[in-house]
Amino acid sequence: MLFSDYLSRRRLTLIVMVLITALMISACGAADTGNGNSNTETVQTAASDPSKAVETNSEGDSKVKTISTVHGDIEVPVHPQRIVAEEYLGSLIALDVIPVGAPGLTIKNYYFKESLEGIEDIGDYGKPSVEKIVALNPDLIITGNAEKTYEQLSKIAPTIVIPYGDLKNAHEELTYFGELFGKEEEAKTWLEEYDRRIAAAKAKVDAAIPTDATFSIMEDGEKSTWVYGDNFGRGGQAVYQALGRKPPSGVAEEILEKQWAELTAEMVSKYAGDYIIMTSNSRTMEDYKADPIWGSLPAVNKGQMYVWPEERSWYYDPIAVLAQTEELADWLSKQDR
Repeated sequence: MLFSDYLSRRRLTLIVMVLITALMISACGAADTGNGNSNTETVQTAASDPSKAVETNSEGDSKVKTISTVHGDIEVPVHPQRIVAEEYLGSLIALDVIPVGAPGLTIKNYYFKESLEGIEDIGDYGKPSVEKIVALNPDLIITGNAEKTYEQLSKIAPTIVIPYGDLKNAHEELTYFGELFGKEEEAKTWLEEYDRRIAAAKAKVDAAIPTDATFSIMEDGEKSTWVYGDNFGRGGQAVYQALGRKPPSGVAEEILEKQWAELTAEMVSKYAGDYIIMTSNSRTMEDYKADPIWGSLPAVNKGQMYVWPEERSWYYDPIAVLAQTEELADWLSKQDR
């Protein structure tokens, strides 16, 4: 027998043995499936990346669900694992849903920044980096403003746009996201504790401040002053929603409808209430008392102005609103009638 013939026969034998082994393994797998030993089939993608695993439940549980958005009905994962959230971080954290990416401004949120340690910065708030979001391989994107980027973002992952203001308070936010993530009970429990603490703070303020006392929410714009309504941060949600207080009657309708206005120095007195909650990074209470215009206002003259930095006043998520309400209640409860 020629050596070449020997090699050819040996190769043929090996091929036959490999085929027989493969058929035996396949038969064993079919037998296991037939015996019902596995309810879930996990199909791994190339390189066996766990983040890209696809689970198909044999009992018919859906991997996605359809929700209505401002951009129509879209399919989203039932249990998203890699969320990029440009907005609504407070509600997510309250439900123990931690995203993989968020804007730098939100990651630095005074009220929950510890919960976001290690989260990737996706860029500026309102102008996220599409490249950074792509690199995070998200399976869901949540944003409040994507007029210019929605088309790009929706090609990366299902993108839910909830325009700012559509969810008007903590109850609407937590209820919405509780339903979205299948955490209705967690949302209910969190809101019950929220309501209890808000009620306690309100009772403390009502016992110290006349119910007809008016409040103004303002911000130092250096060359001008800004005034805000009940859904624009700076303490507005805490004062007007949680504590149930009102702006000065002459401007209340305008402020609560428009939510903001820019004031000149001459306009300040018209918008100034009995109490002023002022956001300023550069001016103190003493600075306002020394100012000819501000010092003439009853709220400033009587020490009924609360000055705090934007680090604490800007945020308006449920976690921030609760903390702000309790902070302001502590200060107001110490004021003389």
